[in-house]
Amino acid sequence: MNQFNASRQPMQAQRPGTAPGSAEARKLAEDLMDAMNALLALIERETELVRAGKVREAMTLESKKQELSRNYVGAVSQLKANQAQLAKSAPELLSTLHRHHDAFRAMLQVNLTVLATAHAVSESVVRGVNAEIQKRNVPNTYTAAGRRAAPGPRHITPLAVSRSL
Repeated sequence: MNQFNASRQPMQAQRPGTAPGSAEARKLAEDLMDAMNALLALIERETELVRAGKVREAMTLESKKQELSRNYVGAVSQLKANQAQLAKSAPELLSTLHRHHDAFRAMLQVNLTVLATAHAVSESVVRGVNAEIQKRNVPNTYTAAGRRAAPGPRHITPLAVSRSL
């Protein structure tokens, strides 16, 4: 059991009718901040690797990213379950969390943009290679009207991509 899950257990046993005290509110906020910071550090690393073209190395971060994402979702769930009480007992803490979360979302957007760009570029490269291969395999023939004949299905060669390289 990781440290985050161990620290969450006492809060799950809390009765829903009782408002968390200042110490519990701070613990919830710290858990969420820790989860966001850990996930953000990993996402920043992934973004750097993808920008540098080291996609294979970035892919090795996936299992850690999933674990940190689960921790983040758990911390957000805990905070949402106690949001009304936190708003009453520690409103400044809640506003600080909102600001930090906005910065977190902005960094996630940068990461998603980089990943989408890398996906689009790689798809474009594969399509370009496929178009070149197909051009070489299609016979240059013309119809009776003098137009270039469209290749038939037997002239199209499938493209195989190995992901293990």
